[in-house]
Amino acid sequence: MAFVLIGLLVYGIAILALIYGFDQIKEQKVMATLPKTTFSIIVPFRNEAHNLPHLLDSIAQLNYPKELFEVILVDDASEKPFQAAEYTFEVKIISNNRLSNSPKKDAITTAIARTTNDWIITTDADCSVLTNWLYTLDTYIQAQPVQMIAGAVRYNCKDSFLHHFQQLDLASLQGATIGSFGLHRGFMCNGANFAYSKSFFVALNGFEGNDAIASGDDVFLLQKAIAHAPESVQYLKSKNTTITTNPVDNWQALFYQRVRWAAKTTAYKSQFGKGLGIVVFLGNLTIILAPFFMHYQTALFLIGIKIVIDAGLILKSNRFLSLPTRYLVLSSVLYPFWSVTVALYSVFGSYEWKGRTFKQ
Repeated sequence: MAFVLIGLLVYGIAILALIYGFDQIKEQKVMATLPKTTFSIIVPFRNEAHNLPHLLDSIAQLNYPKELFEVILVDDASEKPFQAAEYTFEVKIISNNRLSNSPKKDAITTAIARTTNDWIITTDADCSVLTNWLYTLDTYIQAQPVQMIAGAVRYNCKDSFLHHFQQLDLASLQGATIGSFGLHRGFMCNGANFAYSKSFFVALNGFEGNDAIASGDDVFLLQKAIAHAPESVQYLKSKNTTITTNPVDNWQALFYQRVRWAAKTTAYKSQFGKGLGIVVFLGNLTIILAPFFMHYQTALFLIGIKIVIDAGLILKSNRFLSLPTRYLVLSSVLYPFWSVTVALYSVFGSYEWKGRTFKQ
């Protein structure tokens, strides 16, 4: 019984600390400035012809001078070639130059070698952007001594349990991301909304040192950057820069996606990130074990306390992301079983990604 109480106590303290950190990052407002930063928006893709037009159409609506940005689509061996429509901004479609075990890192490296713009932004083919996305980034870059910026991602949810379960999971990750930056312990970001200066990427030697791992084009580069120049890496908390992406439509795809995300944890350079991952795993494991080691009423009480603490972080995230919170209690009851299964499988199993199989 003691280990259950200790595990939940440590877990609760960690989540409350993230909630505190979340509030330390202030939401940024757009200020009137003359745009001057040049951006290259890099989109690695594989068999995404059905998604790319929606992304490009949203980029076409950007409130930013068209001559100051370009889009580079990197085709990673799609079964059918993609042809972009005509736009008023520059769209390049290039082929991926595979050099490592990580197709996405190779794609980003291939694209960066083809651009002379000041800043690189990575996003995904199934995303859409808001009108003031680049304008807000440019404003922040001009105002802050920053070389790398992490931003928010949300799902475009339909009214289904699967979709809202994913959004609650993502909200917890977004909350942990923002909270860790607020505690000056940033360790995580999302490659669907990730920006850095080209010169900074070159100074870091790009993805060198972690290109043997299939995923992690975002997290490992972020942790490398923080180790190199922590004051240059910041989180931009702004509704204007939030990226919207699509949830997956079946549980198997979701499982493999989360396994892919979890598989990176053991290779983290951030001790804070590793420690938090262990605390979250043990917190969820103790909830599963609690009914076996204590009276059921006590176990239910502790489960309720965990749900309330988790809800504090999730509700803050969803409020910032302007999303409703649905199926919270049901998801919170199921999540410990889901989380522990994903974590254990990520250590020993393999996963599918873009029609390919990757082993740990």
